[in-house]
Amino acid sequence: MGAKNLNDKIKKRYDRVSRVYDSMDKMMKDSWRKDMLQEVEGKVLEAGIGTGANLPFYPPGIELTGIDFSPKMLQHARNKLDTLTLPYTVTLKEMDIQQLDFPDDTFDYVVTTCVFCSVPDPVKGLKELGRVCKPDGKILMLEHMRSENEAVGKAMDLFNPLAVNTWGANINRKTLENISKAGLRIEQKENLFSTIVRKIVVKPE
Repeated sequence: MGAKNLNDKIKKRYDRVSRVYDSMDKMMKDSWRKDMLQEVEGKVLEAGIGTGANLPFYPPGIELTGIDFSPKMLQHARNKLDTLTLPYTVTLKEMDIQQLDFPDDTFDYVVTTCVFCSVPDPVKGLKELGRVCKPDGKILMLEHMRSENEAVGKAMDLFNPLAVNTWGANINRKTLENISKAGLRIEQKENLFSTIVRKIVVKPE
């Protein structure tokens, strides 16, 4: 399957599940989101903002740009914005993380939450994040990935086709390896749920 066809297929899956995505996303605890986002400042990109689950947890004064390739997920984020009074500015755009329409070195912080399970070419997407992040900036990631426990990892491999066909997410991505392949440097990693859910702080090289 070509890259465009794969992109379109995954986009349609996320459009389809957008109405119930908030209930599916409960695996990521609010406390994890708040802890990760409390340090951001300046110009911030949330790549794969989805339905806007992170919106209540950003600190005051930032300039947030949120992108997603699913128009229906973005519409839910816009609806959420209408119900919130936020102490910062927000701009939402439909955009593919693999082809970001921003100049190099644009953002002080880049944020992702449960994104790199579904990016068709995760290394390409990670390279784009590194490109648009300022050299002294940080990429903050809250991601689920393949367990380092081999028995659990093999079970995730087994069930991965079902996960992909249901909502477009891979449950067995080796995200730490993909970060290194993208030429980015892992500054910090914290296990939140075994080795399956991690907070990762990444620096552009």
